[in-house]
Amino acid sequence: MFKGYAAEMDNPLMAHLISPELQNKKDILFGNMEEIYHFHNRIFLRELENYIEYPELVGRCFLDQMEDFQIYEKYCQNKPRSESLWRQFSDSVFFQECQRKLDHKLSLDSYLLKPVQRITKYQLLLKEMLKYSKNCEGAEDLQEALNSILGILKAVNDSMHQIAITGYDGNLNELGKLLMQGSFNVWTDHKKGHSKVKDLARFKPMQRHLFLHEKAVLFCKKREENGEGYEKAPSYSYKHSLNMAAVGITENVKGDAKKFEIWYNAREEVYIIQAPTPEVKATWVNEIRKVLT
Repeated sequence: MFKGYAAEMDNPLMAHLISPELQNKKDILFGNMEEIYHFHNRIFLRELENYIEYPELVGRCFLDQMEDFQIYEKYCQNKPRSESLWRQFSDSVFFQECQRKLDHKLSLDSYLLKPVQRITKYQLLLKEMLKYSKNCEGAEDLQEALNSILGILKAVNDSMHQIAITGYDGNLNELGKLLMQGSFNVWTDHKKGHSKVKDLARFKPMQRHLFLHEKAVLFCKKREENGEGYEKAPSYSYKHSLNMAAVGITENVKGDAKKFEIWYNAREEVYIIQAPTPEVKATWVNEIRKVLT
């Protein structure tokens, strides 16, 4: 596919079919797919072949290469830009001609989805292998490999949400690693401010999407987009953030197992946060506690 489409974008004989707006956009359309291909072809496949006789030990192979699997995160982060470009030019003569030459039944976008599907399939494969490897030698490695792949999938998912934040003035990368993100009901109770505002705030929750970084927690408002594919992905308009250095947490709020409190500057600002389930609350409370300690 790379030869059939990407290389053809540089082929002088095909240049007349490429519209000017599409020229020099190869990196946006294909992201780092070539890097993913070379990793599998030159490194991962060869490593896997060493385990043909010992499939139960294949978890070790995954663990040895785990750092390289980060390349999928880069690919997924670029995917919205790639999709947007594809939608603009999907019916261009250039792509139709490439598809005809390759004799492909499916158009290019089906192949651009493959890396996203691949990283998801790995966790299913490892789960399946674990099912049949309960008491064998490599079971621990398989479990660890599965946990690591699930960690990469979580990072990919979190980063897809993070790149959809709009209206934040600073550089998100300076806030440290993104640890968690999710949607909550939020009530505010601030010492400052009009008592009427405080009364209103107690009853009516705001819907907020929280992004917990190592150095700050961001409060955003989620906006659902209309459209297809990645166009349907939500965007998040930034509202405000709290520096983790001045944050405190109250783990239990009377009368609701799903609520906890984040407070700021010695309770000058208090945010009562209601998670969708007690389990989600517990995960967030643990993660915030880790940051604070």
